[in-house]
Amino acid sequence: MMLIRPIQASDWDGLWALAHKTGPGFTTLQPDEPAVRRKLDWALESFEADKPLKEALYLFVLEDTDTGEIAGISGIESAVGLQDPWYNYRVGTLVHASQGLNVYNPIKTLTLSNDHTGQSEVCTLFLDPEFRRDGNGGLLSKSRFMFMAEFPHCFTDNVIAEMRGYSDSNGVSPFWEGLGRHFFSIDFAQADQLSGQNKVFIAELMPKNPIYTNMLPDDAREAIGQTHDNTTPARRLLESEGFRYSGYIDIFDGGPLLETRVQDIRIVRESRYCKVRIGEPDGGSERYLLANSRLRDFRCCAANASLLGNHIVTISADMAKVLNVQDGDSLRVAPMSARRSF
Repeated sequence: MMLIRPIQASDWDGLWALAHKTGPGFTTLQPDEPAVRRKLDWALESFEADKPLKEALYLFVLEDTDTGEIAGISGIESAVGLQDPWYNYRVGTLVHASQGLNVYNPIKTLTLSNDHTGQSEVCTLFLDPEFRRDGNGGLLSKSRFMFMAEFPHCFTDNVIAEMRGYSDSNGVSPFWEGLGRHFFSIDFAQADQLSGQNKVFIAELMPKNPIYTNMLPDDAREAIGQTHDNTTPARRLLESEGFRYSGYIDIFDGGPLLETRVQDIRIVRESRYCKVRIGEPDGGSERYLLANSRLRDFRCCAANASLLGNHIVTISADMAKVLNVQDGDSLRVAPMSARRSF
C-alpha cells in the first residue's frame, strides 16, 4: 500500500537516495549533503513546533508500506522569501509606437520581481522513476491539498508552484544559455545548485532593468514559460486542480510559475469529513483521497471506498490501520479525480 506521511529523521537514507535521482534543474533537492540535512531538519522542526512557524517546511514522503521503501517526496512552504529573497521574472509588454512612421511594436519584457514574497508554495515534488505508475504521482501531489484543507491556518490565502523549465536531452537550458550565462559566467547546473543555498548572488549579478525578449536567441525566447518534459505531467495535474500560469517565470530556466487561491483548489473545495465504517467497500466503490486530521501524524492514501450518503465512508481494516483511524473516527475525503464527485 502507498502511504503519504510526514518525513521522519529515520528517512534520511531514502531522502538522500532521491536527491541523487532528481537531475539538473531540480533546485530544491540536489545531492548536496549539508543542504539536504538542513532541509530535513527544517521539516522536522516545522512538524514539531507548538505553533506554526512563520517559514515552515512541511515535507511528506511516499512510502511503500509493504517494503518500507521511500518512493517520492513532496512539500509545502508556508511562506517564501521572508528571510532569503525570492526572485522570479515578471513577463510584461512594452509598446514602441510611432504614428509618424506607422510603427507599432509590442515587445515582451522580463523584469526582476519579488511579487510573491510571503506566499505559500507547493514544492519539492519528486517521484522515483521506478514508481511512476498506478497513480502514485497524483497521490504525491494531491495529498498536499488535503493537508492544506485540514490546516488552513498554516498557510496564506494564495499558493504558488514553480515548474521546472525546459532543458534538452543533455540537460542544457536554452533560457540560461541565452540570458543567465551572460551575467553569471557559470554553468546552469552550478547556478541552480547555488540558488538553493544562498540567493544573495542573484541580486548582485542579475540586471536591474527590464530585458527585451526580442534580443534573446530564438530558442531562449521559445523556452519562456515552458516546462521540462518530466515536469509536464505535474503541471497538467496542478492545472486540473485550479492552478494557472500568471506570467511569472523562473530566472534560471524560464519555467512557469503557477498560482491560485487555496480555497479555489478543487480538492480543498470538494473535500469533506466522513465517519469511518470499517468493512469491505462494495463493488460500486470509487477512488478517493483519504486523510486523517492529525498534523504530526498526518496520513493520506488513495483507495477505493464506498460512501453511504455523504457522511459515512467504508474502508478496509488494512486501510484503517495504515491511516491510524478506528471505527467512528472522522476522515477527510475527496474524489481523486475531477471527473468524479460526491
